[in-house]
Amino acid sequence: MTASEPEEGRGNDPEGDRSVPASGLPAAGDGSGGWRDNNTGLTRAYLLAQRAARALVRGVHTNWRRSLHLRVISTTLVLSLLVMAGLGYVLISEVRGGLLDAKINAAVNDHRAGLNYALVELQENEIGDRNRLLNNIASELTSRSGDTGLYSVFILPSVSDELGWATGEGSVPPRLIEQVRQSEVFDQQYHTYTRIDMEDGSTEPALVVGAQLTHAYELYYIFPLQHEQEILDLVQGTVALVAVLLVILLGLIAFMITRLVVTPVRSAAQSAERLAAGDLTERMTVQGEDDLARLAMSFNDMAGNLQEKIQELEELSKLQRQFVSDVSHELRTPLTTIRMAGDLLFDDREELDPSQRRSVELLQSQVERFEELLADLLEISRHDAGAATLGIESADIRDSVMKAVGDAEQIAERRGIKVVLRLPAEPCVAEFDTRRINRILRNLVVNAIEHSEGRDVVVAAAGDRDAIAVAVRDYGVGLKEGEEHLCFDRFWRADYSRVRTTGGTGLGLSIAKEDATLHGGWLQAWGLPGQGSQFRLSLPRRSGAELRGSPLPLVPPEIALGRNFTAFGDKDGGTPGTAAAAAAAAAAAAAAAAATAGAKGGGAKDGASGSGPAAGTGTGADRTGSPDRGRPGADEEEAL
Repeated sequence: MTASEPEEGRGNDPEGDRSVPASGLPAAGDGSGGWRDNNTGLTRAYLLAQRAARALVRGVHTNWRRSLHLRVISTTLVLSLLVMAGLGYVLISEVRGGLLDAKINAAVNDHRAGLNYALVELQENEIGDRNRLLNNIASELTSRSGDTGLYSVFILPSVSDELGWATGEGSVPPRLIEQVRQSEVFDQQYHTYTRIDMEDGSTEPALVVGAQLTHAYELYYIFPLQHEQEILDLVQGTVALVAVLLVILLGLIAFMITRLVVTPVRSAAQSAERLAAGDLTERMTVQGEDDLARLAMSFNDMAGNLQEKIQELEELSKLQRQFVSDVSHELRTPLTTIRMAGDLLFDDREELDPSQRRSVELLQSQVERFEELLADLLEISRHDAGAATLGIESADIRDSVMKAVGDAEQIAERRGIKVVLRLPAEPCVAEFDTRRINRILRNLVVNAIEHSEGRDVVVAAAGDRDAIAVAVRDYGVGLKEGEEHLCFDRFWRADYSRVRTTGGTGLGLSIAKEDATLHGGWLQAWGLPGQGSQFRLSLPRRSGAELRGSPLPLVPPEIALGRNFTAFGDKDGGTPGTAAAAAAAAAAAAAAAAATAGAKGGGAKDGASGSGPAAGTGTGADRTGSPDRGRPGADEEEAL
């Protein structure tokens, strides 16, 4: 066997084995088209692999965030692996150090004994054949290693690097030879590690010990470390096996422990979800007397208290609804009598003196308002009791718009307000309860007139394949942030200091919201201070169909696009909102653009109708240029 070392100082050019044509381009007929096809396929495969990797990472991340069980087990396994790796490294390092220290001590002792023997032989046999003497010394020293070949002996001349007298073929590391020859002490021992080549082509680790024998010769011992390597491999394998088994056992233990903890928590979460969904009878199973059992008992107590409170509130609400319904019905009889008497007095008011005539007129108006309040209370009680029903029929929403505007015509004329219509030329037929929809639109138009601050009111209608919509726009005081939801509460008013001029009951928008929901539709509001407000009613074309979008935008186009818009018929010739107000609406424009950017456009064809000009329906930025209906739904509600 011969000792070998890896070559050093070898410079390899990483680009040296690449073959590049002189022109730098593929020659004609070299299959470059196939290369491009192959490159495209590789790119596609790379993109697919990248997409799959991202999906895998997202899935793992999602499971990691949602599963406490997975996090505990994974953390336990990772920490166990780190601990076992550290302990295994320390253990193997100690075993390796002990084996090498013992081997070095034994090797140095054997080499020292051989060195002493060789010196004695050289001193006693100074006269004679030197080569024969060295061969005899090498043979004797080699025979001491036994049949197992614990070491090999090399005697090298100090004046040359060539092989001297030895027991077989081999070599000593050059760095050790140089170190020995530079030593000023003849018997100073040096050792190093190397690898020796075996006859089967494999290599084995070895320990080499050397020292100067005389001025002319050096003595080297090579000790194979195969036995020590086998011991170290056995220890490493054992440690690795034990580590894997321990990690698996720790993982199983962590799984069992976390299952004992997570299962009751998961059961509590599921029970809480069912309780939140309305199942007030949901209870947890109590097992034992530990913390989890106390959690279950506390949850059950909480659920029981909630059930009692909710039942009490339901009973109270039921009594309140019944009371309102009974009172409303009971008041109708005396109110009818009062109304009949009031009508008689009102018809003969011209025969009365001015003060009496004024009293009769006030009595008539207040009786009418009282009747409206009773009617609204009865309608609210029907909705609360779930007794409200729909009289579905196929009708054109344009007719309902025209009727609502006609009903509010006198109010608009008294206030000097012009109602501008933007209706499509083609029919917008849908299935709805005309009585309820007419009431919704009448409430919206009257409400817009009430808050328009003397400016015009715009009523627009549109339809697409699946839905119809009506938007009522005013340019008055507008709504503050958050009031677009509060305006549908019962008896809510944006400004209690304002004087009510149209005699509303405070229940109109609340009833309108209930009627729209009963149709499976939306009634939504938008507003900005100083920019006015807009209410949009959206209904599915077919009764019972799911409404996924609206043909009209909730945010007016002039606000969504950030433009200053001139109101129709503005008496001062100005704008309903100044340039500063338009700038203040930039945030709303950005929100509206985000809400409508993902929706596909489209709406019914526009044309002149009623008193309005031949203008479009104002379908908005999200509805332009596409016949398909968008699905803004939740996005538009977020834009509120």
